[in-house]
Amino acid sequence: MPETASPASAALPPAILLMGPTASGKTACALALARSLPVEIISVDSALVYRDMDIGTAKPSAAEQAACPHHLIDILSPEEAYSAARFCEDTRRLMNEITARGRIPLLVGGTMLYYKALREGLSELPEADADLRREIEDAAARDGWPTQHAALARLDPDAAARLQPNDAQRIQRALEIVRLTGQPLADSYARREAAPDSHRYIPIALTPSDRAVLHARIERRFDTMLLAGFVDEVVRLRRHYQLTPNLPAMRCVGYRQALEYLEGRCDLPTFRDKGIFATRQLAKRQITWQRNFRENWGDLVELDCLTAGLEETVRATVEDALQ
Repeated sequence: MPETASPASAALPPAILLMGPTASGKTACALALARSLPVEIISVDSALVYRDMDIGTAKPSAAEQAACPHHLIDILSPEEAYSAARFCEDTRRLMNEITARGRIPLLVGGTMLYYKALREGLSELPEADADLRREIEDAAARDGWPTQHAALARLDPDAAARLQPNDAQRIQRALEIVRLTGQPLADSYARREAAPDSHRYIPIALTPSDRAVLHARIERRFDTMLLAGFVDEVVRLRRHYQLTPNLPAMRCVGYRQALEYLEGRCDLPTFRDKGIFATRQLAKRQITWQRNFRENWGDLVELDCLTAGLEETVRATVEDALQ
């Protein structure tokens, strides 16, 4: 488990990890670092990998991306899938390339699973089984996902207890893993092996001291997205790609709710409320991840993302760690 830097790790080249919940100010802090340090940004965001999904993902603008080299943005069609394993492979390669150019990798984003996989390793989970997955989906279409949740509860009560009865994606994968391995889900996730560190990590977590203030930020940002044409963006996506609600891209916060609105399953005010609620729930999960990192990573520095002068505080923290 990562702890404070050992003498061996201290000799490794640095890599900065800048994480935080949505609307915590990560992009602004990253660009501030780019103005004073020779960094290249690696996106740690499972939504920014998709082309043509710009407004709803709060993707850095063309001007922001031009101000500093960015990586792992716009690399996939919304019809494709990305994984933590591929992220680790891509990121380790990019970190080595950036360091070879005499620059510092700056990993920025809120997909906490990716950070965990990079530092702690990936669980040895079985590959997806198309036939079994189709069997589970057919059963859910016939009987409903709560029935599949009940089936999971019979096989693995602990896994089922952590899932909502209508959480189709997670129930499906949990059932698949348990039926393929014949073991509880926790046993499969416990088996992991981390790759040897090639860099000395400098992890910084932006955490709000007041959730209500962060929630207000999230609401303002979602309204800004709507005014910027978020719904029109999803209309264009549906026109150019073969999209279904089960695609990873369409499970991104806001996009699933926009699809419901465009399919006539809710009105505009309900779409707005659902989108804001889903974004707040995402922020809650991200903060929970960071709490776990605080307990397990002895080198994590937490900064209040609501304080004045945050960008300068982040810069000073990083510069101190680089010395």
